[in-house]
Amino acid sequence: MSINRRQFLKRAGVVTALGLGSSFATIGIGDRLASAASEYEEAPNADKIKHWAMVVDMSKFKTEEDINRVIQSCDKIHNIPQMDSSKDEIKWIWYDDYEHTFADSENEYLDETMKKMPFIVMCNHCENPACVRACPTGATFKREDGIVTMDFHRCIGCRFCMGACPFGARSFNFRDPRPFIKDFNPNFPTRTQGVVEKCLGCYERLEKGEQPACAEASNGGLIFGDLSDQNSEVYKIVSTKFTIRRKTQFGTQPNVYYLVGGGDHA
Repeated sequence: MSINRRQFLKRAGVVTALGLGSSFATIGIGDRLASAASEYEEAPNADKIKHWAMVVDMSKFKTEEDINRVIQSCDKIHNIPQMDSSKDEIKWIWYDDYEHTFADSENEYLDETMKKMPFIVMCNHCENPACVRACPTGATFKREDGIVTMDFHRCIGCRFCMGACPFGARSFNFRDPRPFIKDFNPNFPTRTQGVVEKCLGCYERLEKGEQPACAEASNGGLIFGDLSDQNSEVYKIVSTKFTIRRKTQFGTQPNVYYLVGGGDHA
């Protein structure tokens, strides 16, 4: 996706009409928004990868440490703050129980063990992302390879994307997050107060031909690859194994699949 200056100003007019113009001054990025509305450069391998997707193999997550290792790998490289208050928590990848992860799935015969399992959850990088449609400035957009990403400089903090996302995959910086970063990574941008953030699919690693940090740390629990490639592991799993996705009734077509019947895919 790209956005030129004329398109940006048109969208900015919509923001003003909605009474959100004051947010520009609040977070101090008004002058930078126009300059940030330049052509977006796709990753060098975008012409090769058509459809990034992830499979979560729940059989690989047997302990709390298995899950925390994955979460911490993401937190560390993306400068995710460790807030001292739960209401200010910033989450890119986390875990939740079955009831909240698959709120629409009612199966009275479901194994009790499954109901008690913690499920890793994150942005689903949907095929039809509601957050993209809701964003008035183009701060949230979908890349050609399917990754739903953000330009933090375009975000005006309206939080429309948060209301549109059915997965709760976005966090808002009510406070300046920078003082709460434990292990600062100078190679990844920090965010500011008044900005929404989310998992960006490790675009910075994909551009170097690397796996997302969470997948790399998961010991085979998170399988990431090109769903349009019939030789890829994710395609073979999704096409031959029983997998489920979250909240499919909303029509967003999530690109994160849960393999709940056991792996044997290696």
